[in-house]
Amino acid sequence: MKQRHAVIVLFALIIVSGLTSFSSYHATDRLVSEDMDRALALALEEQQSDVISQDTIRTFNSHLQIAELRGKATVAVDTRQKDFRCEAQCSMATVFSISDQRLASVLWIVTVAWGMFCFHRRKRLVPLLAGMTHYGGLAYSEEDNRFYASNGSLVQLTPMQHQLMEMFFHSPSHSLTKTEICDALWPKKPDASETLYTLIRRLKPVVEQHSDLRIEVDRGKAYELKERT
Repeated sequence: MKQRHAVIVLFALIIVSGLTSFSSYHATDRLVSEDMDRALALALEEQQSDVISQDTIRTFNSHLQIAELRGKATVAVDTRQKDFRCEAQCSMATVFSISDQRLASVLWIVTVAWGMFCFHRRKRLVPLLAGMTHYGGLAYSEEDNRFYASNGSLVQLTPMQHQLMEMFFHSPSHSLTKTEICDALWPKKPDASETLYTLIRRLKPVVEQHSDLRIEVDRGKAYELKERT
């Protein structure tokens, strides 16, 4: 897998884990609010008074259906309104502790594990690919005369394919004319057009499989190694 794809997977895992956790929290928050509002309404109805006392709190707690809220939910009076208004509240931490985060926890564990994999993979690849010529996710080593993909794997090329890729990498513009290629690869062949066509046709999928590059043809007269957009 290419390093870029590994990072995309990491970000996707982070987003899915976060959304799963938030979705569970949001659903629990709605249930908690409904339970507290119902319990408070019943408590106020039973005491038939606007005075909030210890009895109100005890009655409120007894009517809570979510056991984890008992002793953690609070009852507050809103003094900003002219009319008496009483509200039940609890902290975000309490709601989060009640919410079912099992699936989100598994996803976060997978995310952390994948993140560690990406980190160690990159740490291993950096010295491996250091000192090479890089272009479009492909690396060429002058030292051992080989091509490597961005994940550090060796790109298998035939001798002719390898020679042509070297020519592309050594060209400042990464482009070559038909004449330049034919003179270099088949100097004694009067017309190597068909041979060149076959070579390019077989090289294209190899290049696209191992990099972000493609070989573009300009009316059969010139060939350019370009980054895919």
